[in-house]
Amino acid sequence: MFLNTLTPKFYVALTGTSSLISGLILIFEWWYFRKYGTSFIEQVSVSHLRPLLGGVDSSSPSSSSTSNGEADSSRQSVSECKVWRNPLNLFRGAEYNRYTWVTGREPLTYYDMNLSAQDHQTFFTCDSDHLRPADAIMQKAWRERNPQARISAAHEALELEDCATAYILLAEEEATTIMEAERLFKQALKAGEGCYRRSQQLQHHGTQYEAQHRRDTNVLVYIKRRLAMCSRKLGRTREAVKMMRDLMKEFPLLSMFNIHENLLESLLELQNYADVQAVLAKYDDISLPKSATICYTAALLKARAVSDKFSPEAASRRGLSTAEMNAVEAIHRAVEFNPHVPKYLLEMKSLILPPEHILKRGDSEAIAYAFFHLQHWKRIEGALNLLHCTWEGTFRMIPYPLEKGHLFYPYPICTETADRELLPTVFHEVSVYPKKELPFFILFTAGLCSFTAMLALLTHQFPELMGVFAKAFLSTLFAPLNFIMEKVESILPSSLWHQLTRI
Repeated sequence: MFLNTLTPKFYVALTGTSSLISGLILIFEWWYFRKYGTSFIEQVSVSHLRPLLGGVDSSSPSSSSTSNGEADSSRQSVSECKVWRNPLNLFRGAEYNRYTWVTGREPLTYYDMNLSAQDHQTFFTCDSDHLRPADAIMQKAWRERNPQARISAAHEALELEDCATAYILLAEEEATTIMEAERLFKQALKAGEGCYRRSQQLQHHGTQYEAQHRRDTNVLVYIKRRLAMCSRKLGRTREAVKMMRDLMKEFPLLSMFNIHENLLESLLELQNYADVQAVLAKYDDISLPKSATICYTAALLKARAVSDKFSPEAASRRGLSTAEMNAVEAIHRAVEFNPHVPKYLLEMKSLILPPEHILKRGDSEAIAYAFFHLQHWKRIEGALNLLHCTWEGTFRMIPYPLEKGHLFYPYPICTETADRELLPTVFHEVSVYPKKELPFFILFTAGLCSFTAMLALLTHQFPELMGVFAKAFLSTLFAPLNFIMEKVESILPSSLWHQLTRI
């Protein structure tokens, strides 16, 4: 009786409403996936519903072993996704702020600037800063979030004495040109060398003096490196190379600054490829952490030997020569290390200003490399053509899924999350590798929305026919239930069945 009383308008309203609701769910799921890289329904199911439906007592041994395994995997992912200081980071006042003035966009994220503040506190402060008034002021200045408050504190410290770290802050954040930053860094160098000489004589008198000497060493190395970068930006590349070489000889153990990557870029600008090969021979070692600069520079040098005469048609006819095979293998090695770089070098994706911190093998490192090295690839004839013809062949050699790598460790799965924190996602689409497949719930809601929309359209156009189909479908759906009810009626006594129906 209920089915017979339903009109075609009811079916149109039902299917139309279902299509609308599933369409809204589809739009929200797609937006959430594009923004956070995961399905909202799946995330809620895993994080909230699974513990309620199938949770295990946390005190059981299996649960404790699982939690230990998860802790180990999380520690491994943290070590894989360690964020490094960008060795070629730009000047905040003279470059990043100028971009903001012109475009109105913020090139640095809060997470990136917060990491820089932590670096400054680590490198430029020590426990004995309270003994010197200027250093005590700068210790507070590095913790300030407001740039104007930091600059004011640096001027206040300079009123008391010549403070190297105060000059550093002003050169980084207040100077609006590279020449002005260089002038301030030269004043910082004069003050920093005096502090370094004094602390060097007293470093063996106790742990406090040793900490002061370590801090003064970090300050001096930072100043000299930034002065070399100023020379490079002002066109005095040979002078920059000499300063970097002297710095690496004077402080050979301070590899955390990655000064060799600054040196490689300057030598490529001079087209001094023999010296570039010598630097690579020293730092492209299996015991040292790799970087996109090392891998792609090695590929560039090998491509340089064959790229001017390389032709994909000729290579397909006669095969690759030994030199060409070496170049292709070097490109495959570089692409496996960081698969995001080729799209920036081939200008398939737009560049942005590099962040102050990078994630090795991530999109942030790819941007930082391409921003400074694209010009060197363009200078060598045919290098980008060789890269264009061969880089995608890398993915046929890497096992899928990415449980193990080919020449390097498996590509870490946590790079997307870290890169979204480091890069301004408001105007930059983060490159993701490997490309994520659409979650099941997006496909399901898309299919449900399409199916119900089609039903609503057919019901509106052919109401009588669709009404017949709907009644037939519902009758078929309830047929097993009707069959069971008939069997129950035939088995049970009529009096008992009468009492049950009354209840």
